[in-house]
Amino acid sequence: MPDGARQRVNAPVRKIIHCDCDCFYASVEMRDNPALRDVPLAVGGRPDQRGVVATCNYEARRYGIHSAMATAQALKLCPDLVVIPPNMEKYRVASRQILAIYNNYTELVEPLSLDEAYLDVSESPHCKGSATLIAQEIRQRIFETVGITASAGVGPNKFVAKVASDWNKPDGLFLVRPEEVDAFVAVLPVKKLWGVGKVTAAKLNQLGAENCGDLRSWTLPDLEHHFGSFGARLHALCRGIDNRAVSTSRERKSVSVEETYTPDVPDLAACLALLPELLDRLQVRIKRSGADASAQKPFVKIKFSDFRQTTVESVGAAPALAHFESLIETGYLRGKRPVRLLGLGVRLGEVEKLEQLSLFSDIE
Repeated sequence: MPDGARQRVNAPVRKIIHCDCDCFYASVEMRDNPALRDVPLAVGGRPDQRGVVATCNYEARRYGIHSAMATAQALKLCPDLVVIPPNMEKYRVASRQILAIYNNYTELVEPLSLDEAYLDVSESPHCKGSATLIAQEIRQRIFETVGITASAGVGPNKFVAKVASDWNKPDGLFLVRPEEVDAFVAVLPVKKLWGVGKVTAAKLNQLGAENCGDLRSWTLPDLEHHFGSFGARLHALCRGIDNRAVSTSRERKSVSVEETYTPDVPDLAACLALLPELLDRLQVRIKRSGADASAQKPFVKIKFSDFRQTTVESVGAAPALAHFESLIETGYLRGKRPVRLLGLGVRLGEVEKLEQLSLFSDIE
């Protein structure tokens, strides 16, 4: 019996679909304006205001453009790129239509964003219980109802289904049967593992693990030595093991606001002068979300002119101006250079006992 199969003996058997609309914002815009369908298109912010690409169509991707890229850089790669501002209300309407389709097939729907969700159809009576046929039908209904395409992955767990949904994009479907999981996962690059970002992937590559098959030769203690508690997740995922259930409720963990400044904020004094306005916006957002009582851990985010970023957090303190000033001062001293972005926020949770100030640099 394969290594991963032995560890899955007691795991729940599920039928999971991961649905992901293809270049969602751009697809909605192309639906509403057919003239945009055959030109490189990006939805995002203006280049003269440090805007970024929210999404782009596949014509634009041929030039190397991708989401989160600076709009100015995207225009350098493709001078003919059409850039339009996002219309969030229009996208929310489409998202609600898509969610209604999902809910016709199962109550176990976990939205990840406006255009992406997990569905557990293990007990669904539709399509004779076939997850593959359900996924096909959902994709067809999204096209007929919303007028855009979606891709889907079908697998026995969330990790495998999500990777599979990207396999035949755009407008594709890919199935990984339980008996195919070991072989499917073994050849995946380690960067495909859930929770592995660029830094962790680079570290794994440096240690000789290019794909999941390589990683399987590592013992759990070895992985925990190099990656701490995250090592246990790596040990399971590289074997295709993921016992996370589809969750229908996603608890808000933080409330925050941020602002990118043009030109850069020159020094600490100028950063401190901007705090009252940011704090006013944060307090409005906290009140609107009903999180007044659970706002316990203020934090600030600073992105410097060289794009380095740091976060400073205070455990167990109230979100007052003086506290944010202290956090900004601490964070600014890490870079001591002009600042392009400032953010304020609070972690949400039950009241915890006061601890000493805890400072963290950003991780992936």
